[in-house]
Amino acid sequence: MAGGGPAQERLDRVVRIIAQSMVAEVCSIYLRRASGELELFATEGLNREAVHNTRLRPGEGLVGEVARLAQPVSLSDAPSHPSFAYRPETGEDPYHAFLGAPLLRGGRAIGVLVVQNRAERRYDEDEVEDIQTIAMVLAETVASGELLAEEELRDVELAPHRPERIKGQRFAEGLAIGHVILHEAPLAPEKLLANDVVEEEIRLNRGLADLKAGIDAMLDGGQGKLSGQSFEVLETYRMFADDRGWNRSLIEAVRSGLTADAAVDRVRNEHRARFAQARDPYIRERLHDFEDLANRLLRVLAGESPGHREMPEDAVLVARNLGPADLLEYPRDRLRGLLIEEGSAASHAAIVARALGIPCVGRLLGIRDRLSEGDQVIVDGETGEAHLRPRPDMLDSARSRMAVRSQRQAEFAKLRDVPAVTVDGQRITLLTNAGLAVDLENMNETGAEGIGLFRTEFQFMVAEELPRLNSQTALYKLVLDAAGDRPVTFRTLDIGGDKVLPYMETTEREENPALGRRAVRLGLDRPSLLRLQLRALLAAGAGRELRVMFPMIATVDEFRAARELVDVECDWARRRGRPLPAMLRVGAMIECPSLLWHLDALLPLTDFVSVGSNDLFQYMYAADRTNPLVSDRYDPLSPPALRALQAIQTACAETGTPVSVCGELAGRPLEAFALICLGFTRLSAPAGGVGPVKRMILSADLTAARRAMTTFLGSSAGSVRNEIESLARKLNVSV
Repeated sequence: MAGGGPAQERLDRVVRIIAQSMVAEVCSIYLRRASGELELFATEGLNREAVHNTRLRPGEGLVGEVARLAQPVSLSDAPSHPSFAYRPETGEDPYHAFLGAPLLRGGRAIGVLVVQNRAERRYDEDEVEDIQTIAMVLAETVASGELLAEEELRDVELAPHRPERIKGQRFAEGLAIGHVILHEAPLAPEKLLANDVVEEEIRLNRGLADLKAGIDAMLDGGQGKLSGQSFEVLETYRMFADDRGWNRSLIEAVRSGLTADAAVDRVRNEHRARFAQARDPYIRERLHDFEDLANRLLRVLAGESPGHREMPEDAVLVARNLGPADLLEYPRDRLRGLLIEEGSAASHAAIVARALGIPCVGRLLGIRDRLSEGDQVIVDGETGEAHLRPRPDMLDSARSRMAVRSQRQAEFAKLRDVPAVTVDGQRITLLTNAGLAVDLENMNETGAEGIGLFRTEFQFMVAEELPRLNSQTALYKLVLDAAGDRPVTFRTLDIGGDKVLPYMETTEREENPALGRRAVRLGLDRPSLLRLQLRALLAAGAGRELRVMFPMIATVDEFRAARELVDVECDWARRRGRPLPAMLRVGAMIECPSLLWHLDALLPLTDFVSVGSNDLFQYMYAADRTNPLVSDRYDPLSPPALRALQAIQTACAETGTPVSVCGELAGRPLEAFALICLGFTRLSAPAGGVGPVKRMILSADLTAARRAMTTFLGSSAGSVRNEIESLARKLNVSV
């Protein structure tokens, strides 16, 4: 196609060849300008003076309709169509038959290829297939620079290239500048046209069979299953892999003369461009199902297997969504930031990102279609924004802010060994939350006095099968060894709900999994699973202090039943002469509002309790904290929330029960200020929050603050955040 000579001569030759091959009297190429307008770049049959002078606004005319729909449009009498736009300078009055196909690249229509004839005729299916194939080749040729030089394409919208700012939600704090790596990045087919159509169809069918076999193996628990993916997701994959429409589109694309890889790429682009127009979130979600499936099929066809990817030293991972296992597969030393289309701040990928200290912004709708591999981006985990292809001044600003953050981190590092004591002498115990091996390093770096919450489920979520007794024991022993004489509180498995393990048999789908069979409920329903974990914990804690905590206790009877299992395992160990912990403490998480009115019965049975503020408040307000539509409907610094916290602290003080707060609340200086004003003296924060909270504690005078806090509890306002912040500033507290 490229040939020699000036660009316009090459384009003129291309449209002439296409017109001859399709027996058309007119062939025209329109390309999209950065303004969104479609400009006539070349034509055979229309008035040559219209080239580069005729421009159609977005959605204008039949050409605009082809670009909008991102699919072919075939008409026998174009002028009678309501979308027809008459442009006298083109001289297209005599032409009735119209066939247009979009030039698709990255799911976006970068232009339109049109053929026309004078006679009123209907183009047959073969002709529609032909123009789609030609448009696909033309799109790749134009974008590669083979047909037009970069200078000639300077204002043509081949792919997103302008600076953009997308507002999302903050999942993990921090700032990062880096270059994009797409999670499960789409593969671009090296060869578009088939030498042997029959052989390519056989290859496609073989690839589809291998794809389905692989999914079946995952569902059956065989080798190669996806860690962290639920059976429901895999069953959806299998359903779409068997979708007759999708399979038929692939076969038809191959039979039109494309290679199997190019056929998958074309069908994927068509789905992406078409579904992206849909407003219905369910339909848009189906796009992602098909796209993920197409990416997997392309890898099967290419003979690729999952493994290490080449990554730049400043990689920013961009994903639609991903699980904690997916994130942990990437080399930590090269990963600077994470941008996610979906998810929530409570998702496990976000929790892992916070544990690893990786800035993460989520709820960035459509970001994957706006980025290409290698694009430079800023991940702003402070404002919850992503800056795509930022201008130099934006980069300078981000680097300045990163320098300030680095300076603050250095200040926090100096406080590492300083005891957390308030101005008026109140000693606060600062612990950290953990769940990964890297958290053990964070404990030492931050100066935390122990681990107030070790999430044991991460080991289960990243494993290919249920972790055996020895592997569980080894992990818990590693954690205790790393902590030394510092306390560690192990939370038993908090799975179920949105944390479904791929190797665990599932029953019927729950309509509301967050309120379903999860955490301690699942453990009590499957006592062998919980007993295995308790056995591993007791073995790891032999000869030293062991603290075990049960999550999502909703009734006193549930805690009694869970504690009885601990006693059963202790008896089992004694009968076999196994050493037991020198001191065993068993506690409960208070995260179900029902316990607020039964603390008098619960607390005497426990050795300690911990407030899980994340779940406690979402259940109190009946607002899913992972749902962006309702997650901002309540403020944890509201009178009802603060009164609930005060009731817990007062009850624990009266019974002498040690109590801590281990939710995200404890890691934010302003919220932590409110907690210590309420009387909490034991906080367990994410690693990144230990330094800022300790600085706050060192500047706080609780004697004065507590007197003012009592007045806020009686407020009728929906939130007293502003009042607490004003109080902190008045008392020169560093929040």
